[in-house]
Amino acid sequence: MDKPNSPSDARPPSFWRSRSAIAFLVMGATAAWYLWAEHRAHLLGALPYLILLACPLMHVFMHRGHRGRHHDHHDHQEGERR
Repeated sequence: MDKPNSPSDARPPSFWRSRSAIAFLVMGATAAWYLWAEHRAHLLGALPYLILLACPLMHVFMHRGHRGRHHDHHDHQEGERR
């Protein structure tokens, strides 16, 4: 037998499928286009600095767990020397 549909079984619709979300996405895309069209020289002028800024940020985030592994490796080498 089929279960009767109850309000507790129904999930609310996803925000990303609503008309509001589509409107926000369209407005955001339009704003991004106008920013690109009107301020292209400023954005491209900042690109070398953004690339240089990405280097230390990638180093910090990619070596997130590096300290823990380094200490284990160091302890392992000391044990072999004894």
